[in-house]
Amino acid sequence: MSSAGIRDVATLAQVSVGTVSNVLNRPDAVAPATRQRVEHAIEQLGFVRNEAARSLRAGRSRTIGLLVLDVANPFFTDVAAGAEAAADASGAVITLYNSGQSRERESRHLAHLEEQRVQGVLVTPVDTRNPRLDRLVERGTPVVLVDRGADRADRCSVSVDDVRGGSLALEHLLSRGHTRTAFVGGPLDVPQVIDRYRGATRAVEAQTGATLSLTETSGLTVEDGRRAGELLAAMPASRRPTAAFCANDLIALGLLQAMTAAGLRVPGDLAIVGYDDIYYAAAAAVPLTSVRQPRELLGRTAAELLLEEINDDGLVHAHRQVVFEPELVVRASSDVRRPAARKRAPKEAG
Repeated sequence: MSSAGIRDVATLAQVSVGTVSNVLNRPDAVAPATRQRVEHAIEQLGFVRNEAARSLRAGRSRTIGLLVLDVANPFFTDVAAGAEAAADASGAVITLYNSGQSRERESRHLAHLEEQRVQGVLVTPVDTRNPRLDRLVERGTPVVLVDRGADRADRCSVSVDDVRGGSLALEHLLSRGHTRTAFVGGPLDVPQVIDRYRGATRAVEAQTGATLSLTETSGLTVEDGRRAGELLAAMPASRRPTAAFCANDLIALGLLQAMTAAGLRVPGDLAIVGYDDIYYAAAAAVPLTSVRQPRELLGRTAAELLLEEINDDGLVHAHRQVVFEPELVVRASSDVRRPAARKRAPKEAG
């Protein structure tokens, strides 16, 4: 049995093909009684619009591409939820892509999005200088950077001040009496990671007698955190950092697991601060202190900027670089003050 077409709907509803098209695309322009008749015919016939053909005629789909670094990271799940909420309200559809922090995969996905003639692209870039991004913009496809600031004026971006976030984390640990601290995360060619490390370094440099060692990881997963934690746990207590700031919450959760497995206490032997404040941070066995990013707000704001540019057709739209402030959320993994070192009483003579 062949599927029903738009002409079949028009015949059954006794209206023109143009009226059916208006019901599908501009329902408010059709009288309620007529619209109801057409909708009843669509239901009777089981008509499904050919979106691919519609997009081909229009020269542009209703799809927005969202390309992120790691779909397994709950941070990006929340970002996607915010973007989807904004897109859904406008009748657009979000399609999610994962670069896996690979420049090659990022380029392949961007090439595919260009071929699909998407309305626009939201991207957390591995490389902000990727020529594929420039090519999309040159061809008239709006691009908004998510969780990364734009270093040029011809595109919008939505990000968080990660340098400030790194400073917040270390200032908190230093205020709890820690002077032997560590930064755990990587790789250091990920812009967000290096910014957080830079902020942590600034805070430590401002504190006399404080040190910050670096334990670089190859990725930003729980497993990467576990491996880093095993290295720290194996260190002599006299040299082991007493506090660690992790590049994200997944690293922090892995670090927490490794400390527990080694019989070390958190925060007694090692205080831990994460970054992002994903749901699992508060739900951990030892609830994690974390630097909170407004995850859904990041996605929603980025999508709104993109839709604004799409709807203005680039004629009125003013590109903006929106930067949100991070917030420290203190929980049990770091919320303990270390006592100041006691001075030994002088020995009595005799």
